[in-house]
Amino acid sequence: MTDLTAAEAKGGGVRIAIVVAVVLAAVLEVLDSTIVNIALPHIKSAFGATTDQTTWILTSYIVAAVVVMPLTGLMARLIGRRRLILGAITGFALFSALCGISTSLDEMILFRLGQGVFGAFLIPLSQSILFDAFPREKRGQAMAMFGLGVVVAPVLGPTAGAVLTEYFSWRMVFFVNLPMALFALLMLAGELPKDEPERVRIDWTGLALMALGIGALQFLLDQGESKDWFLSPVIQVAAIAAALGLAAFLWRGLRHPEPVVDLGLLGERNFAMASLIIAGFAVTMFGGIAILPLFVQGLLGYPVLEAGYLFVPRGIAGGLSMVVVGSLLVGRVDPRILAAIGLIVTAVSNFMYGALTLEASFSQLAVPGFISGLGLGLIFVPLSTLAFDRIEQARQDDASGLYGVTRQLGSSIGIAVVGALLVRATATDTAILSAKVTPFNPAAQAYLAPLGLAPDTPEGAAILSAEIARQAALMAYSHIFNLLGVLALVLLPLLLLMQKPSGAGPRPGAGH
Repeated sequence: MTDLTAAEAKGGGVRIAIVVAVVLAAVLEVLDSTIVNIALPHIKSAFGATTDQTTWILTSYIVAAVVVMPLTGLMARLIGRRRLILGAITGFALFSALCGISTSLDEMILFRLGQGVFGAFLIPLSQSILFDAFPREKRGQAMAMFGLGVVVAPVLGPTAGAVLTEYFSWRMVFFVNLPMALFALLMLAGELPKDEPERVRIDWTGLALMALGIGALQFLLDQGESKDWFLSPVIQVAAIAAALGLAAFLWRGLRHPEPVVDLGLLGERNFAMASLIIAGFAVTMFGGIAILPLFVQGLLGYPVLEAGYLFVPRGIAGGLSMVVVGSLLVGRVDPRILAAIGLIVTAVSNFMYGALTLEASFSQLAVPGFISGLGLGLIFVPLSTLAFDRIEQARQDDASGLYGVTRQLGSSIGIAVVGALLVRATATDTAILSAKVTPFNPAAQAYLAPLGLAPDTPEGAAILSAEIARQAALMAYSHIFNLLGVLALVLLPLLLLMQKPSGAGPRPGAGH
């Protein structure tokens, strides 16, 4: 039994202060990963930077977080879980403040790296602490609370970022972290039991290979689109480094007696399948979230605040879904069935987005988002419960770090692939439509007739060209949303490979 579990047994139940504190810690990390996006144009203007340069504000954070996250278990053993999460919150808050007062782009990128390093530990530690704090029969509630932070917060991030940027300053998207961090820090410092660090041998070679492989992969995903993918020598080098680094890391990790990351966790069927499914789901979720503001603002012409408000119904539905599924359904209904329903609901929401027109109203845009939010709880809560059902307590931190990095890589892959496909689909659809619209096309002539113009006039040709661009963009967005819907359905067979819940808590292991 862990120190936390023992303390809860003496106290007679789950300590609400710990629950609130670790959920806040999770919110800090995931909210920051999306809230900054909406402020990028303002940061770009303030520092006089180019678009390519400002993308490093996002890339530096994500690369650092993805590289460090799998080390959560190792660091928890090395310095103790309590010291690690308190240090992570403190470091994250410090670098948030430094980002808020930065005076140049170089400073901002450096401080974002620091944010990513400390923020990487927050989600895995929050998840494992919640697992220890809740008895086996209430694991669904634990994952519902955790999901409110991990899944709902990034959905609401663009809305919060829009409000803070519009009414205050882009610097507020960093300063908003400080009160939450202080609150979480004070509660955890007073409530989280002390634990003793362990003597750990660090495989520095494995650590270097992991950092190289994962870091290069994340760099490729973040910068590939802006650098024209594999036509760029930089991306080619990153791809080679990622392939060689990851291959060598896996080979060494499976043979080393004390690997940096416990890869043996992937031998547990439920954990492996859940990791694959959550990565695929992250592709559909974050891929869609990434292009939705572009679709709403760039193509449909919605103002930034109204575009941000579109995420509110999704967040509300996600929160409700998490609570209902975690409190009422998990434990009564097979989690695999709940996850299957969630994937189907996610597919339906994407298909609804794919059916929208250029005249889509706010409600027509909000309804698919609300439905998508319902799918969040139906997928996240039961899938997380299944993933950790057969993992020993001594391996919870390692499992949480590994599970978290697969989710993060899935979101990065989704954003990168969707962005690339959108550019390609737009170019292809523009070429197809342009080939069909000629001065002799009756539809083109009828479209311009009310304006007193003809297709062969400069004014008429310009209007037709603009309309072709709009229609081609709409077709491209439709293709992408439909593709994301199909992907959600493709994940369904993986649920058949998962085992039913064991019906018993995690096997006893070494305490933290």
